[in-house]
Amino acid sequence: MSSLANVVEFPLRRQEAARVDHDLVLMLATADDLASAMNDVVDRVRRESGASRVEWWARDADGVLELIAATGVIRARRENLDLGPVGTFVLHGGRLDPTTESAIIALTPIIRRRTAEERLARTAVDLARRNQALEEFAALVAHELKVPLQAALLADGPAEPIEEALDLVDTLLEAARTESGKPVFTVAEAPLEAALEDLGADLEVTTDSGTLLPVPPGPLRVILRNLLSNAVSAGARHVHVETIRSSGSRRLLVDDDGIGVAHAEGYASGSRLGLSLCRRIAQRYGAVIELAQRPSGGTRATVAFTEPR
Repeated sequence: MSSLANVVEFPLRRQEAARVDHDLVLMLATADDLASAMNDVVDRVRRESGASRVEWWARDADGVLELIAATGVIRARRENLDLGPVGTFVLHGGRLDPTTESAIIALTPIIRRRTAEERLARTAVDLARRNQALEEFAALVAHELKVPLQAALLADGPAEPIEEALDLVDTLLEAARTESGKPVFTVAEAPLEAALEDLGADLEVTTDSGTLLPVPPGPLRVILRNLLSNAVSAGARHVHVETIRSSGSRRLLVDDDGIGVAHAEGYASGSRLGLSLCRRIAQRYGAVIELAQRPSGGTRATVAFTEPR
């Protein structure tokens, strides 16, 4: 009787192992991404093992473990199932029976393959994004360089406009290399004066700029120059530049008394590629640029820097 029971039990165990293998492989094969698949896997393992909590810690490209999927609550002792390069399963309470443990180990090559595929996909997307950004940035730089280089072609002494173009290249390279940092610059320093000198326009500008901004003078000069150019193109005679700090953000406000952003024909000359370039530069420092019609007339340009928490 005992012998017959063993004969019957062995194929049943094999059938159970095959079922568990099939279920776990199906989870990995049909999920949209590895993280969601592993959420299903750890939930299944928790139910099969009777554990109070199951976690999957994956290894990143540097081999550092990172918690990706977990279910349940920590209530009891801990048991690890090391899967080598693909990570570790951690069980709190309960025990892995040989069938479930074997099924998890069998998933190792599938997890490794899906991990590699997702890393490759992320790399491809990131590369495409960077290439697109580079193309857009190059087009915007070319637009900004056109004015001083055309002036150099027409000038008797081209040294000054060429020097201006080279300064602009340095500024844009600075913006491309750096990210947002500590707010250590004020509008009251050289950027505003330099921007006004660049324009050479008859424009009255007042300032209230005690708040620090997290952008270096060079990129800030380009942003201010374009915003002031917009104001001039809109017929503004007076501009007020202000920096303020509120909860979670720092803002640069440029208010003009021109025709207003609602009148596209009077505001267009400075608001196409020039404004696009400003927005690209602002993004490098965690900022966004918005234009709005002022109730009293004219336009308010806001450059909002969100402070990290």
